[in-house]
Amino acid sequence: MFLADRFTRRRFFALGAIALATACRRGAGSPPTETAPTSTPPALGPTPASGQLEAVSVALDWYPWSNHTGLLMAQERGFFRGQGLEVTLDVPANPEDVLKLVATGRNTFGISYQTDVLLARAEGIPIVSIAALVQHPLNSVMALERSGITRPRDLVGKQVGYPGLPSDEALLATMLETDGAHLDDVKLVNVGYELVRALLSGQVDAVIGAYWVHESILIEQQGERPVILRVEQWGVPDFYELVMVTSEQQVREQPDRVQRFVGAMIQGYREAAADLDGAVQLLVRKYPETNQTLEERGIRLLAPLWTEGVPIFGWQEEKRWTDYAAWMRSRGLLHGDLDARLAFTNRFVEAARE
Repeated sequence: MFLADRFTRRRFFALGAIALATACRRGAGSPPTETAPTSTPPALGPTPASGQLEAVSVALDWYPWSNHTGLLMAQERGFFRGQGLEVTLDVPANPEDVLKLVATGRNTFGISYQTDVLLARAEGIPIVSIAALVQHPLNSVMALERSGITRPRDLVGKQVGYPGLPSDEALLATMLETDGAHLDDVKLVNVGYELVRALLSGQVDAVIGAYWVHESILIEQQGERPVILRVEQWGVPDFYELVMVTSEQQVREQPDRVQRFVGAMIQGYREAAADLDGAVQLLVRKYPETNQTLEERGIRLLAPLWTEGVPIFGWQEEKRWTDYAAWMRSRGLLHGDLDARLAFTNRFVEAARE
């Protein structure tokens, strides 16, 4: 069994969100089609001498949402084409396959999780993170305001729903211990991908595994007020929820291609951050079943995390990788001899900054 079968969370919840808001999403259909650029793309670096576009692909982490709008902007405004790249965005039939698809060369790039990158490398999968897509965790503990839950120790004696992932158990255990309680003090209920439904129906008192920039809004759209306990505020080392990855082979053999992709991607996220409404409108146009109201609110929570505390979009800190790897080891999630410093590189982001 490949590692992501055990740890990737978004496949679980993507289905649940679709079931809860049936008009919100489109399934794993065709990748978005590029249109003519609306502005002249900047010269971010040399393009192939032949003038022909190189075909590259990005495996998304789940169905298209506001965190993908920087990539859509880079397509729409011609930043990828300006760097000689014909970029397609793929929604894998099974999002758990992203690291496999990238490692084997089926996709050039992919969106994954810091947790899964470390697990993959521990198993010898030659994947490397080339950019952080968000600077902090999105996973959280969520409860309803009327429950009276305001901190982790309020969960003592309560039922907490989760997708059955060991990483979520480890996050919750750390949060509880930081607040003077223990995992044994709560009852974990495996609700699969029905996190929001389980919470709203009263099946559980709280959930872990939902994104505070997304599922909290789904809860509000059902007339409830969510309480959000962010994991990094309760003892869990700060980490990168989502990262852009490629294979070590790409970095070694095609560094110019990687550089051109990263430079255009950064420009795309810069444009999305400067025009949040336009970014969501583009998302809706490309994927008409998008829940526009949800994404218009969600992108305002998400966009600050693209560059919060860093000099440029995509920047990664060595300490963030080593501290998180040490935490994973302490929780029994990570085994073997792994140098977390080799799991990422700032090489391409740094060059795009110059």
